[in-house]
Amino acid sequence: MFKVLTSTWPLLLGVMMLMVGNGIQGTLLGIRGSGEGFSTFELSIVMSCYFAGFLFGSVVAPRLIQRVGHVRVFAALGSAISAILVVYPVMPDWIAWSLLRVLAGFCFSGIYITAESWINNTATNETRGQALSAYMITQMLGIIVSQVLLNLPDASGFILFIIPSVLVSLAFLPILLAPTPAPAFDGARRLAFRKLFEISPLGCIGMLLTGGIFSAMFGMASVWGTQVGLSVGQISVFVGAMYVGGLILQYPVGYISDRMDRRSLILGLSLVAALAMLLAMIPGLPFWALIAAAVVLGGITNPVYALLIAYTNDFMSLDEMPGASAGMIFLNGFGAIFGPVITGWMMAGIGPAGFFLFIAVLYLALAGYAGWRMTRRAAPAMTGAFRGVTPTASQVAVATVLEEADMGSPR
Repeated sequence: MFKVLTSTWPLLLGVMMLMVGNGIQGTLLGIRGSGEGFSTFELSIVMSCYFAGFLFGSVVAPRLIQRVGHVRVFAALGSAISAILVVYPVMPDWIAWSLLRVLAGFCFSGIYITAESWINNTATNETRGQALSAYMITQMLGIIVSQVLLNLPDASGFILFIIPSVLVSLAFLPILLAPTPAPAFDGARRLAFRKLFEISPLGCIGMLLTGGIFSAMFGMASVWGTQVGLSVGQISVFVGAMYVGGLILQYPVGYISDRMDRRSLILGLSLVAALAMLLAMIPGLPFWALIAAAVVLGGITNPVYALLIAYTNDFMSLDEMPGASAGMIFLNGFGAIFGPVITGWMMAGIGPAGFFLFIAVLYLALAGYAGWRMTRRAAPAMTGAFRGVTPTASQVAVATVLEEADMGSPR
């Protein structure tokens, strides 16, 4: 691992600062938008637009990289993000914010693809798994740190918009000045959805559902917190607890998944998450109980996402993996667009409890479908190794994870 860190630290440092910047703006907009008088539904549109832009970027950004190269795409998208972050407070209009969020999602998608290609290029076959693990951990740590920074100045001022803008600008210095040359980029052609569904119906449906869950969690958590009267500090702790849970439980769940039918584990974890969300709806819960629910939610959502990828991988050949990863990321992104919108609609109708109810319903749907699929075919005789991957990763990281896991499996 030390060898991996010495060769990739500029890239990892840059990714850390990018995630801090992205994490601050994701939570801050929900808090600030409520203060600006945006309705819950208007904020849900603002939050959904990021995922729409991210989905669009996952399709277009690889073509841009192939056309003009990593460095130019990286610099252009980074400059755009830095500008977007300081425009938010001077244009307090939900339609303007929605358009800015589309652009931000597009830019971050392209940046993640570029950074992951670079990190992948610095690793050897022997160190690629460690490099990917370091990258995923860095992503989650960046989000956790971002929630801590939310407590520094007043959320109603400009400072919290300036800080992520500066961090994003600085993030490109260690990456662009790193001695590692920019890699060649080969965009993977997405596997046809019909073929992907034939390979793994559970993987496809699960990706759609977890997309909605993830976007609702991290798009609407700050909106929910504002509605129930939490302070900025409490909201930051609540959001940070989700990522802490995901960081802690990713590998224990992965260890178990390599030793049992992954569908059973997906079913069980989904039921636990649904129960935790239904309990979180009880009025008057103490703050520590809400934090426990956040840890459970984040601790299950991130591993379930990786479990669905690992399960789909069990039925694929090596040459199908790049195209399958692009298809699965697209399905997840498509589902993510609707998560905040439906959550916002439910919160507007039944109150803040709609936040937890929406996530509970999606997890119950996932548990039910996983249980039904277990009656349709047997578990694979040989499975690939589980590898931790988060919903914030692009198709580059997912494809590499799939290939690395397959090569490390007994198949």
